[in-house]
Amino acid sequence: MNLLFSINQKFIPLWEQCMATILRHGGAAHYDVYVLHSDLTGEDGARMRAALRPEDCCTLIPVPDGLFEGFPETNRYPVQIYYRLAAPLLLPAALDRILYLDVDTVVLNSLEPLYTSDFAGAAFMACSHTDRFLNKFNQARLGLEDGVRYLNSGVLMMNLDLLRRTLRLEDIRDYAEQYKKRLILPDQDILTGLFGDKSLVLDSRIYNMTDRLYIQCQCSVHPSEWLDLDWVRQNTVVVHYLGKPKPWQKNYIGPLGVFYQEELAQTRAAAEEA
Repeated sequence: MNLLFSINQKFIPLWEQCMATILRHGGAAHYDVYVLHSDLTGEDGARMRAALRPEDCCTLIPVPDGLFEGFPETNRYPVQIYYRLAAPLLLPAALDRILYLDVDTVVLNSLEPLYTSDFAGAAFMACSHTDRFLNKFNQARLGLEDGVRYLNSGVLMMNLDLLRRTLRLEDIRDYAEQYKKRLILPDQDILTGLFGDKSLVLDSRIYNMTDRLYIQCQCSVHPSEWLDLDWVRQNTVVVHYLGKPKPWQKNYIGPLGVFYQEELAQTRAAAEEA
């Protein structure tokens, strides 16, 4: 299974914990991990490889200086958020598909059903967390066609064969420049603007469960949409701690933090046994 991450040096501990959950629950016999970056060292690479099993591989891919020069950037949204958009142009040509994950995720069940899914001609598989009103707002804000869902970029299946034929860095730059005054979540805005109509939308309860979504399901007026933590534990594949605070930070009170703490306890127990 090919996995993709895009981080800077300070996120290595979060990557290690995310990867530990993948090794426990992801379901693949072998992982080829690719990490897009601009500041990781040889020592960092050795540390990350040490977090894997002997049968797994980790390849660091430095992103050329200036590739995203001039793109909108803040402390919360550093330039690394754009790397995933250019991933098809940076990854080895032999790869036909890859699963991208943010490091503020934990994996609770097998990734195999997602990873082996048929793209059916789509460039991406992703989830959406927006309702009908916000979809209309984003359609107007980003110049989207009616019916296009706003995508979350934290979990992405990438059809690399198709993207290499259709993705151009100039299109990403042009879109960022055209809509720079309207961008709120820059990488997601650009992803949706360029590929929202070329993506398969997945079930967020399964592949991109968040605290907010969980609470919405619990408060739904439709009994068929109700779920509890046991349902999440048995059915959800990826829990995504988007927004702030995170479960490893003070003042976090989200209901899904229990899974992060359970997984962290397992990681620490395994380290003590090693």
